[in-house]
Amino acid sequence: MHRIAKFHFVSPAQFMTAMKEEYPQYTEEQIKEMYEALKLPKRATKGSAGYDFFAPFTFKLTPGETIKIPTGIRAEMQEDWVLQIYPRSGLGFKYRLQMNNTVGIIDSDYFFSDNEGHIFMKITNDSNEGKSVEVPAGTGFAQGICSTVSQRTMMRKAFATVASEVLQNNS
Repeated sequence: MHRIAKFHFVSPAQFMTAMKEEYPQYTEEQIKEMYEALKLPKRATKGSAGYDFFAPFTFKLTPGETIKIPTGIRAEMQEDWVLQIYPRSGLGFKYRLQMNNTVGIIDSDYFFSDNEGHIFMKITNDSNEGKSVEVPAGTGFAQGICSTVSQRTMMRKAFATVASEVLQNNS
């Protein structure tokens, strides 16, 4: 099998900085424990399309509440590949958990950024049924799907072609 992406942990210092910035209530010792418990993203089964990302700490979201999560993870990808981040489908279906930017996009060159390519996820509980969601530390809460940039371009062209044909047929 041809590997197009590999996940790594950010450095302990990068994780500490991000956590202190976002969550000053945690002590350095608590953050070190979280870092040591981080898990790299992985597929749940052979047939899984996405790599599960795991919560570095327990969090609860009430309806309308948003959280920004430093994952402690970075992704090394071949050029012309992208990592698309979505909420785990069960959380999206049950609680309307959504990425704040609809789909998180991690470009292949983000790995080399100043923050070591640290992947953050900003998610909202958009429940209109009054449902709160609690995600325990170490539980999958998001998934990343790798695709080539050319695949996205081909899909856009195919959609544009179909849309054009539909418009012509309805004229």
